[in-house]
Parts: sequence; structure tokens; C-alpha cells
Amino acid sequence: MSICDDTESPRASTQTAHTEKPGAHTGDIVLVVDDSPDTLSLINDTLEQAGIDVLVALDGSQALNIARRLRPDMILLDAIMPGLDGFETCRLLKADPSLASIPVIFMTGLTDSTDIVRGLESGGVDYLTKPIQPNELLARMKVHLSNARLTSSAHQALDSTGQFLFTVDTSGQMQWATPQTYALLSSAGALDGGLRRPLITELQLWLRRNPAAGNRLKWEGLQKSLAVVFVERRDTGTYLLKLQDDGGPAGEEVLQKKLALTKRESEVLFWIANGKTNREIGEILDVSPRTVNKHLEGVFSKLGVENRTAAAGIAIRTLNQDA
Repeated sequence: MSICDDTESPRASTQTAHTEKPGAHTGDIVLVVDDSPDTLSLINDTLEQAGIDVLVALDGSQALNIARRLRPDMILLDAIMPGLDGFETCRLLKADPSLASIPVIFMTGLTDSTDIVRGLESGGVDYLTKPIQPNELLARMKVHLSNARLTSSAHQALDSTGQFLFTVDTSGQMQWATPQTYALLSSAGALDGGLRRPLITELQLWLRRNPAAGNRLKWEGLQKSLAVVFVERRDTGTYLLKLQDDGGPAGEEVLQKKLALTKRESEVLFWIANGKTNREIGEILDVSPRTVNKHLEGVFSKLGVENRTAAAGIAIRTLNQDA
């Protein structure tokens, strides 16, 4: 168990644990945040026996410092602590795009449903009541660590394509974004505090109107005009969106011009590049899946490819060259 303060290197502590227990660890690093010595001892013993590296913080402020420096794979967070409580700590974690994807499991003696809802609304993925049962803790951790790895892999794959994608919650707060999205937001001055707040409010109001896939929200008053394109709502209550530089042509127009496609073919290819199925594209464009497939055959022929993956690759490269 490593208790990290503001001067200790959490990475060094973790590496020491790896040296002492060769072959036993899973590679996962879990930050446990609790002010109870008994709880810390129980959880530390449980996780170390499972081969998981453990870091410990005694309060919310310390947890935030450690998370920013090390970025653990999971955080086990006591809800009720002196000073910065677990709910506010979790909200601050989720407000930081670099930490927002870390799964947080709440631990508390509170059993009222309103407290459980409060924990989930602040960004927690699960809720365990004390006293903690070791087997239940490990089982739940396994599920959420697996989900987090799948999400991370998907994000890395999207990052490598260079697409301007990001996710937000229902309040308009960004949860994740590709590096290209951050770069475009920064170049437009949209990350500055004075401009950021009204943009978030505008986005929140727009999402409340339940925009359809493909609908656009223009962000003006920036150093360059941007547009947000609605892609889909996720089961997790988040929204997948795409950012565009509104000073130039839309992606469909770029594909139509540079790849010599018809307007409808370029629209189909654009949504293929965004990972949509024929059925989903049909719903977006208000045509049948059979019609989508017909246009897709034309795209394959003109691009000289045989499948969707190859066509999407050409589309992504073309859009990146124009960005």
C-alpha cells in the first residue's frame, strides 16, 4: 500500500510494489480514498492479494493531486469525508477531461436511495455500502475495469483516425475528446474561461431540444466559427458529437468535391466514416437502407475499393487533409 503525499512520487511507489511481487500484479493501479484506517486496511489486503497495486489518499484534495500525477485505472472513493467530500471530489475528477474516464466506485455507510443517486449523478459508476465485502468488491471492480479498458481502446482508435469527436454529459460538460478536437477548440479560443461557460450553456440548451443525428449547432463569437454536429446519444447518458471548422465547407461537401461523388454518395460516405450502419444512415438521410446500399455501391466503384473499411479510410484521410 502506498500513501502518497504532495512530495512523494506515486510512480516510484508503484514500481517498488512491482519489484517486490514479481508476476503477481495485474498491471492495474487503484487509488483508494478513505479516512478510515480499518477500511483502508481491509481494502488494501484484498486488492494486494488479488495482485492489484494500491495507492491511498486520506481526503479528497489529496486524491485529486494523486490522480492528476499518476492517473490510476480506478478510484474507490469514500462518500463522506471531512473537508472535500466524495461527491464533490468525483465531480471535480469528471470535470477534468484527462481524468473523466477513470471509473469511480463509491463506498459509504449511507444506504438511502437519494445518497445512491447523488453518487451516480456526480459521476460514479457503482456504489458499495459498508462494511465492504471483499468478494463483491473484486467482482464489481473486474466489471468496471474491463469496461474502462474497452472504452480506452475505442478512444485510442478514434484518436488515431484524427476525427474531431467528443462526448459531453447532459449539462454540456465535456467528458472526452480526441486530440484534434482539443486543438481545434484551442485555436478558436473556445477553451478560455470567459468564452467556455456561455458555449457550455448554449450546448446544454441545444441538447435539451433532442436534436436529430446530423443537426448542427453554430458556435459564433470565437476567433473562428465552429459548428457542433450531433452524432448520437449513448446509453450512458452522454452525447457523441463532432466538431467542425465552420469557416469552410462541410465534410460532405469536401468529399463530394474531392472524390467526384454525387451529393447523396458523399453524404452516405460521410456517415460511413463516422461508423454508422446502413439502417442508421437511412434514418439520418430519411431513405431506406436499400437505397443507402445502392449509393454505397456507387461509392465503392468510384473509389476503387471493395468494402466499407477501405472507403471510410479514404474519407477520413480526405477530410483530414482539408482540416
